Amino acid sequence: MKNVILKAGINESGKPVLTDKVGNQFECPVKDKANKQKLTWAVKKEAFVKVINKEGGAMSYSVSNSSTDKDWTKDASSMLLDQWLNKPAANVPAEQAEVMAFIQKSPELKPDTLKMQDLKWKYLVRSAMRGKNIMMTGPAGCGKTMAAKTVVNALDRPEFYFNLGATQDPRATLIGNVHFNKESGTFFSESMFVKAIQTENAVILMDELSRAHPEAWNILMTVLDEGQRYLRLDEADGSPTIKVAPGVTFIATANIGNEYTATRVMDRALLDRFIIVEMDTLNASEEFELLTKLFPNVDTKTVNAISEIAHATRVEVKSEVARISTSISTRACVEMTSLVYDGFSLTEAAEVIMYPQYDDAGGADSERTFVKQLVQKFCDDGTDEDLFNTEDVDGADQDQQ
Repeated sequence: MKNVILKAGINESGKPVLTDKVGNQFECPVKDKANKQKLTWAVKKEAFVKVINKEGGAMSYSVSNSSTDKDWTKDASSMLLDQWLNKPAANVPAEQAEVMAFIQKSPELKPDTLKMQDLKWKYLVRSAMRGKNIMMTGPAGCGKTMAAKTVVNALDRPEFYFNLGATQDPRATLIGNVHFNKESGTFFSESMFVKAIQTENAVILMDELSRAHPEAWNILMTVLDEGQRYLRLDEADGSPTIKVAPGVTFIATANIGNEYTATRVMDRALLDRFIIVEMDTLNASEEFELLTKLFPNVDTKTVNAISEIAHATRVEVKSEVARISTSISTRACVEMTSLVYDGFSLTEAAEVIMYPQYDDAGGADSERTFVKQLVQKFCDDGTDEDLFNTEDVDGADQDQQ
């Protein structure tokens, strides 16, 4: 097992601890006779301690004044999971210790096809376990919904899905409808959402919240408020109040930004009811790794080309004088690679997947022309004809290096 370097010190409870760079704290064995003197000195001086793993699970400790922040182990939790050193520094109940251990081990539950930092994944898992309201943000096609569904599977909890962006009648979707029949007259039929919030430990996924009707936001205000957590059924007889069951977690997904013209600017009071988990945009190497895992039989040169083209659009969008208004998403890259797998050429895949996303107004200066220049760099159609001036594209590549 790999050795780690931790920093000794005293925590807020006054206990001696060893800490990694991201703040995970581990019990410092200052009472151990073999290490008492050196570790007591290390705690007093806040020195770095090398934890040396020996055969059979035994450990020894080396205290050093020469270690620096550069040597400091960033996250030691995954390296020390099965060791006594992974015990929480503070005296906590056994149930809490189990929760902490599960969170630290949770990256093992994350599939290879979900490209998400371990820190953000652990934060997502912890928030779901604690019944928090979670909002997944990030560009379109980056894996927000996939991450939300994956955490549901990891926790093995009841799941309910509602696409609020496709909802035309928020009250019917979130509360219910009044119906009529000849035998009993009018009657109220509660929505599936009402059943969902009454299911203990359920995870309720509210997809496309930023595209929802404002009335849906108003209905959700009391449901998401930690001090209230109820839904009033106004249409039902007597307008009963339904309490949100213990352990229920709400996970919403949202696209935030000027390019998403069909979305609405969400109310600040609504946003304050969520903790935010931001999904990252993949770089070229991460995109390549994902695509090769999904389509191992596709030529790696072609997969690399798709990854590089997508990455170039993402770099260009963030430049000060961007020549395109949007970038190629991971979802689009997956679709393009699937077309190549089915026998399409890279040129053909770009023609039907990439180009329609860009305006062709402006001729040689259009967004579509710029993207065609990118694609041309990676396509060999058997001709020497230079259909576009690629000098600008080469300059963009140099800027990102």
